[in-house]
Amino acid sequence: MLFSGKKILMVRLGAIGDVIRTLPALDALRKNFPAVHIAWIVEEKSESILAGHPQLDELIIIQRKKWAANILEPAMFFPTIKEVLLFIKELRGKSFDLVLDFHGIFKSGLTGFLSGASQRLGFTRKFTKEINFLFNNYRIDLPSEKMNRVERNLFLLRQMGISPDPHRSQAVFPLFNEDKEKIDTFFRENLDPGRKPVIVIHAGSSEGTGYKRWEPAKYARLADALIENYNGEVIFTWGGSEIKTVQEITSMMKNDPVIACPTTSLRQLVHLIKRCDLYIGGDTAPMHIAAFSHVPVVAIFGPTDPVINAPFGDNSSFIVRKDLPCSPCRDRKCKTRECTKKISPDEVFTAAKNLIRHIQPMENQEEIYAD
Repeated sequence: MLFSGKKILMVRLGAIGDVIRTLPALDALRKNFPAVHIAWIVEEKSESILAGHPQLDELIIIQRKKWAANILEPAMFFPTIKEVLLFIKELRGKSFDLVLDFHGIFKSGLTGFLSGASQRLGFTRKFTKEINFLFNNYRIDLPSEKMNRVERNLFLLRQMGISPDPHRSQAVFPLFNEDKEKIDTFFRENLDPGRKPVIVIHAGSSEGTGYKRWEPAKYARLADALIENYNGEVIFTWGGSEIKTVQEITSMMKNDPVIACPTTSLRQLVHLIKRCDLYIGGDTAPMHIAAFSHVPVVAIFGPTDPVINAPFGDNSSFIVRKDLPCSPCRDRKCKTRECTKKISPDEVFTAAKNLIRHIQPMENQEEIYAD
């Protein structure tokens, strides 16, 4: 299927980490089709990672969460139905030639079908869920069910005659001066420019994925060890209710870390992470931001599959995990959580130490505020 149309619609609705891992596919599309109109349809929670993206011509927000809540309210039922129908009408009116379904589930397939595009490209039945394959009229097989998500997304483009190199396709983040200025101010007011390395730790995870989190007491021991052994700065990042986890961790520490400022958008979090020398955290969206931002990563993996979810990029990374008979899994109700509990602070510290050795100190520490 060689594409010769004028308008492409990318469908990857969420979650944030999965949207981030689709950015290299956008990069490959833009490089191969510089004059084509490229749009991306996404759910509300991932809007800030794509709004103003330099490689996108259009961002379409599907208000799924809002509609799902409103339709249950008797007074809002018919207004919501009307709003959904208007959205579909406007979507069809955009006259897309091709839909690329990177998501592979029912709602993404239905969204692509409702767009009215004559060509809808997705994966074959084996590699999709919820009868997604029925909505697409072009389907591609993958070489394996176990592929890094970045490589999987790029593989979809082969059906269009594109063979992108996974290690040359970039994840471009839209970055704005106002976001950079907020993070610059935070660094000036809270960090000592003479202390290196600067290590960012993200201990939380999205709602409903608590089964992936390492224990707060272990993060506290790790952070203390990093401060005491390297005299560096440790910054804890957070979003929403994750501040409670950060406060629990810092209350158990002997040393004083830095608690990050509230980041009102994912773009600000990108700016903060890019300013650091090392990232430590679980299998979350910030981990992928760090990897694509060329920041060395120590990833603490519990139940999730490292083949599929490993940090991707040309930076150095260590994955710390336990190879147990029950892992990987997706048992959100697991009562033992042995895969995370068996990981010790010493193991994570050793991985961090190996990466810190390769960090080159800056000749002029003040330059950190001017990059």
